[in-house]
Amino acid sequence: MMRNFVMVASLLVAGLASAGGGGGHGPTPPPPVSLEKVRNCCVTQCGGTNPAGNLCEVASASAASCVSECVGESEENVSEFIFHHVSDSSELTFEVPLSYWVFTGMPPSAVVRVKGETEDRKIYPRTGRDVVIPLPHILVPLKGADSCAPHGGHAPGLPACLDLSITKQTVMMWLAAVLLVGFVLAFSHRSREQLVPRGKAANIIEALVLFVRDELAVKNIGKEEAWRYTPFLLTVFFFILAMNLLGLLPWMATATGNLAVTCGLALCTFFLTQVASIRSAGLGGYLAHLTGGVHWLLWPIMIPVEILGLFTKPFALTVRLFANMLAGHVVLFFLMSLVFLMKAVALAPVGVAFAFAIYLLELFVAFLQAYVFTMLSAVFIGMGAAMGHHHDDHGPAASH
Repeated sequence: MMRNFVMVASLLVAGLASAGGGGGHGPTPPPPVSLEKVRNCCVTQCGGTNPAGNLCEVASASAASCVSECVGESEENVSEFIFHHVSDSSELTFEVPLSYWVFTGMPPSAVVRVKGETEDRKIYPRTGRDVVIPLPHILVPLKGADSCAPHGGHAPGLPACLDLSITKQTVMMWLAAVLLVGFVLAFSHRSREQLVPRGKAANIIEALVLFVRDELAVKNIGKEEAWRYTPFLLTVFFFILAMNLLGLLPWMATATGNLAVTCGLALCTFFLTQVASIRSAGLGGYLAHLTGGVHWLLWPIMIPVEILGLFTKPFALTVRLFANMLAGHVVLFFLMSLVFLMKAVALAPVGVAFAFAIYLLELFVAFLQAYVFTMLSAVFIGMGAAMGHHHDDHGPAASH
């Protein structure tokens, strides 16, 4: 996310240049878009009508965005800009600072009139030198078919696909894993002869490992069983921390801001919690625990409630990590978009100052959310590991 601070310089330079009457030498404006291309994009590609010239009439905002993308230019839309950067994508985009220009001083290439909106949308010429790397689409046909609908969608006569395509967030997870393994192998202390670690990096790693083991695993799971689950907790802590920190670097993205990623991590904790419960109380004790210790006549009510309670824990883990990481990045982009929302270049320094403060807060949140997820995972596993000590209290005659 540090790329945003580099891009702020672009906003300031572009804003000051436009405020000063466009002095200096800017980039060469792109050639005008032909009316034939505008007509084709409007009518053929996006389902609109083209009554005259470069005017395009559409029925919805999504169709207006379709026209904008088809024409190959851009309209000022802060919300689309923000969600484009925080959402997953099938391509990697490396934005080149000071290379993005919107030529609002030129006549618009297209004017889009959306049904129900009072003002027309103007699409201006744009140029830039962003580096875009498309990622491969991997679609596996289901039901034994030889082909399927493109991009995992649905088409008449074609079966659905299992979409295993590589996305931006997948690349970020792979990169975080590689960097994490490389960092640990390079700086961790593994000498059996010299037990005391040397070097700042080795001491930092040891301090974090001891913290997770002693403060999270032992205190929440118990000394007898903590050693069994400490490797998982360490893996979760460092992996989440690596993904969180990676999202703060230029041209990177935060994989933990993706709901599928946090759900996958939460499911790992969920399954390990069930394993700890069955290992501690046995399968019979585990099933007896679902009755809640009430009379058997109340089992039809209590068992669904207990089963629902099993899934509220991973749900909380999923939403907490996802929402906290996503919200911080959205706020960061919003603050840097104030100059466009308010149409005032003077607000650029204010936006940059607040964005820098939020960036420092995001650095703290990266560590905090890794700690919270690991701590809650240890608590849930500890609850499962302790089931064997009190599952006898959940017999038919017992009550809470």
